[in-house]
Amino acid sequence: MNVLTAALAHRAAQQPQSTVLDDGRETVSAAALWHDVEQLAGALRAQGVRRLALLADNAPNWVRVDLAAQVAGVCLVPVPTFFSPSQRAHVLEASGAEAIVVSAGLRDALRDALSGVAIASRHEALFTGLTMAPLATSAGGAIPPGTAKITFTSGSTGSPKGVCLSTQQCLRVAQSLQAAVGLSAPRHLSILPLSTLLENIAGVYMPLLAGGSVILPAPTELGLAGSSGVDAQRLLSAISRWNPHTLIVIPQLLTLFDRALRAGWQPPPALAFVAVGGARVAPELLHRVREGGLPVYEGYGLSECASVVSLNTPAADHAGSSGRVLPHVKVSVRDGEIMVDGNRFLGYLGDPASWESGPVATGDLGQLDARGFLTVSGRRKHLLISSYGRNISPEWVESELLADGCLLQAVVLGDARPYCVALVYPARQDISNAQINASIEAANAALPDYARVQDWIRLASPLSADNGLLTENGRPRRARIAEHFAARLAQCYLPEKECLAP
Repeated sequence: MNVLTAALAHRAAQQPQSTVLDDGRETVSAAALWHDVEQLAGALRAQGVRRLALLADNAPNWVRVDLAAQVAGVCLVPVPTFFSPSQRAHVLEASGAEAIVVSAGLRDALRDALSGVAIASRHEALFTGLTMAPLATSAGGAIPPGTAKITFTSGSTGSPKGVCLSTQQCLRVAQSLQAAVGLSAPRHLSILPLSTLLENIAGVYMPLLAGGSVILPAPTELGLAGSSGVDAQRLLSAISRWNPHTLIVIPQLLTLFDRALRAGWQPPPALAFVAVGGARVAPELLHRVREGGLPVYEGYGLSECASVVSLNTPAADHAGSSGRVLPHVKVSVRDGEIMVDGNRFLGYLGDPASWESGPVATGDLGQLDARGFLTVSGRRKHLLISSYGRNISPEWVESELLADGCLLQAVVLGDARPYCVALVYPARQDISNAQINASIEAANAALPDYARVQDWIRLASPLSADNGLLTENGRPRRARIAEHFAARLAQCYLPEKECLAP
């Protein structure tokens, strides 16, 4: 047993009726969960599966399969539901998954969604609401010894990359977070998909290690659809109704909360800790939502380090930073790039050259202060170099543009150009061009002159994964965006031009 399964077994024996999982229809006790995990682990052993894919929405069954794979010594391959059909097919082929566990709600769409992958017509019942089907995939890429989970990151390319992790690496992060956050028996509401490593580790492992519980409503009950669709009112109502102690959100959701707070929404009284990560957040936005009663703390991490590397907490908070480096890792900055060691991944799927030990070159730019607080300014590969030779992180400028809540999206471009230009989409359609301009001018006031946005283009529709301009996890495909809007961007650099705002 590992530290998590041992803790669950102990809780099942000492507090058998304590609630560990709840989705609004099914409340799962510690004893029931441990019984189910052992039953599922036995079934996996009997099947002789070594690499198992899991395609399911957030639900208690996702956790059951995850824990059962740990007990059975099976390598789990979570398949994100927000991936495109071609990305899902790539995950199965590249991982060499021998079988896939599918939840009832996704079973009928499985064959069409995973075109090109031979799936047996016969599905065997694995557990209530779960079926398992053999996969006729290739052997898949080689994996490092000790791999217990292969998590795929969509990044900026069409083919996701498999990051190989051991269970121990994941649990080190969960234990570190438990100590840093310091909540006893927290009740966590999972909003992000469990196939996202951050939600998996910080939203399931951490609360269970701390003697708490995990609330797992279906995405539709939270008003979530795909990788970026959000019904704000439905989500806010669900948060208020469940009254959790903890949440994990991405910056776009924080912008939604900001608007809701200003419209009179009150955070539920039990809410004690909201972690935000995934992209830089403007300090002004964090300050404003905290003033509104939302206890938000920024963090930083990456899959190659089993997720969280640094985190602000009530006990150690530095505005504008991504938090103090957690004790399970060591961070340094080399030529402006953040390097992380101490809990590095085992290596990439099918890439033995990456299995060597040593610090992870994150590709992120940042600074580490004397107190151990890490500030992340953006991606090295996204760095803009103006025609005046100034280095500009677009994520830094974008976070300032999004700070006051006027804009829903902002993408800054300007490599080899005399100044920056932004593509923007407003938070509401009734926001005028004059309001957008005032918002951008306010953001510019906080920026040095070389990083200020001198022109902008109002988008008629938001950037999305569907139109190919965002990754499946919502990050801008910058090269593709620059190419798509090349003609309009060129006009922004004409002499004596006027701001384009159709």
